[in-house]
Amino acid sequence: MGGPGDPPEGTPEGGPVGGEDEYRSVVFDESFVRAARLQESSARERMTDHAPAVRRRPPLRRGLTRQALILVVLILVAFGTAIYMGVRHPYGTDEAQQPAEPLRMTVIPLSPQGRVPGAADAETLFAHSPAAQYEVGAEGIPLPAARSTAHFSDSQVVTALTTAKDYLVRSSLYPEVLDSSEVRPARALLDPGQLDQFDQSVDHPAADGRHAPTGWLVRFDPTRAELADPRIRVQGNLTATETDPATLEVTADHTIVYALRPTGAPAGAQASLFTVRRQLTFRFDRDDLRLHQTQLVVSYVQAGPLSCAEDAADHLHPLLAGQTAKAGGPAGTNPFATDSATALCGTLSTAAEPKV
Repeated sequence: MGGPGDPPEGTPEGGPVGGEDEYRSVVFDESFVRAARLQESSARERMTDHAPAVRRRPPLRRGLTRQALILVVLILVAFGTAIYMGVRHPYGTDEAQQPAEPLRMTVIPLSPQGRVPGAADAETLFAHSPAAQYEVGAEGIPLPAARSTAHFSDSQVVTALTTAKDYLVRSSLYPEVLDSSEVRPARALLDPGQLDQFDQSVDHPAADGRHAPTGWLVRFDPTRAELADPRIRVQGNLTATETDPATLEVTADHTIVYALRPTGAPAGAQASLFTVRRQLTFRFDRDDLRLHQTQLVVSYVQAGPLSCAEDAADHLHPLLAGQTAKAGGPAGTNPFATDSATALCGTLSTAAEPKV
C-alpha cells in the first residue's frame, strides 16, 4: 500500500526514485511570478462579461544597473571637466595671463624755424609736401600679410593686426577724438587693466611719461584749431611678432598729416599742415585676442609745428599759418624720416613743411 503522497497505483514505472516530482526542481518564486508578462484573471474577474481569461501585466519599472549608473556619472564628470577647461583656457594653453603693463609715453613737440607755411587750398598744401603720395584715412594703414607663429594661428595674428589698426584709426582719425569731444572710441579697445591709467590721464593730465592724453590719442586744442580738410593723409606700417608663447606684439610706425585752420574761421581762411608721427607698440595675450582689445605699452610721438613753451600733454596746440615760435632746441627733426628723435623738444625741419 502506498504512502499518503503516492498515487493509488503506486509509483509509475520509469518515474523518479522515491516518488520525487520531476518538476520540483523548477522553482516559481515570487519574483518569477511578478515578472510574468501574462496574468490569469481571478474567478471574480472571469465572471464579468467579456473578461479575458488572461491579461497583460504592465512592464516592471527597472532602475539603472550599477554599471549604467557608474557610466553616467563618468560621462557627466568628463563633460563638466571639458566645459571648465574650455572656460579657463579657451585656446588650449596652460600659460597664465599676465597683468596689463602700464603705458610708457613720450611726446616730442617740434618747433618751426620760421613762419608756418599756409594756403587757402588744403590740396595745394598736400601736393607740395612730403605727404603728396600718402593715402587718405584708413587706406594709409594697410594690413601686412599675416603668417602664423610658433604658438599663434594665422587668424590670431590677423586679429592682432586688425585691432592695432582699429586703435590707430579711432585714436588718430575720428573727428570727435581730434576735437577733444570724445575719448570712448579708443578707450573701448583697451585692455581693462589699462583703463584706470587711461582715465587718470584724461581726468588729470600730467607730463610725467604716464598720464599724457596725447600719448594715447591725437587731439587738438578745440579753441585753437580745427580740420580744414577731412581727408587726413596717412602712411606707415604694422608688424606682428611673437615675443613669448603667450604674447603677440604689434609695432606701428605711422606719419599722419592734417590740414588745419583757426577754430571758427571761414572756409576761405588759410590752412596749414600739422604732422604727427606715432610709433606705438601693442601687446596681446590670448584674452585680448578673444575680446578684440589690446594693451598699448609704448607710445612715442613727434608732432609739429608746436611751440616748445606750451604743454603738449593734455592737447596739441598747433601753430597755424603765418605763426612763429621762439627758436630753440636741437638741430631740426624731420618726422618723415625713419630716424627717431631723442630730445624732449625738437625743431621742425624745413624738409617736413610744404613748399608754397
